[in-house]
Amino acid sequence: MGLRELKMARTRQLIADKAFELFVERGFDQTTVEQIAAAAEVGPRTLYRYYPTKEALIVKFVEAHLLVAVERLREQPDDAPLSEALYALIDSVITTTMENADRVLAIYEMAGRAPGIQAQFSEVWKRWCDSVSDEVARRYKGRSPELAARLAAASANVVIDVSIRTWAESGGTANIRRVVNRSLELIRAGDVPIAEPAVKR
Repeated sequence: MGLRELKMARTRQLIADKAFELFVERGFDQTTVEQIAAAAEVGPRTLYRYYPTKEALIVKFVEAHLLVAVERLREQPDDAPLSEALYALIDSVITTTMENADRVLAIYEMAGRAPGIQAQFSEVWKRWCDSVSDEVARRYKGRSPELAARLAAASANVVIDVSIRTWAESGGTANIRRVVNRSLELIRAGDVPIAEPAVKR
């Protein structure tokens, strides 16, 4: 990375850090772009070059760490069991959550009160699931690889979503790794009800 790119990356991170400080202190709706720019010591026009909307400050943080998780999946050896590779994917998201606990808790609170953020999160999750599905399909050797890959990506998504939501609803006090492992145990043991087609007589 060149000097210019490094400076841009630092500015982008500084803006995001200051924005989250203000979001936590004042609330998302009460924080203005001008206040964020002033805290980061940049002009509003500079801020808009990095983040076109306030919502983007939150969504980009989530998207960046989900992409890191996909890279973690891709880094797993091709001959590794898919179950282990998918666990590495989930573990990457959980590790990021624990390392940024205050920020993630703030995101959940803000997303719950801002439909615009929720809508953008839905798009991010869809793209993320597609990326995971593509990588699983590349590795999978069983029947119906495309369908199985989509189900695997959706399952990983659900485990992550339920685990982080459970942790966030506890105010960050629940043991999130325990919730993840328990969720996976329930799925593997067949203790999670799954819909079955009606038997035709």
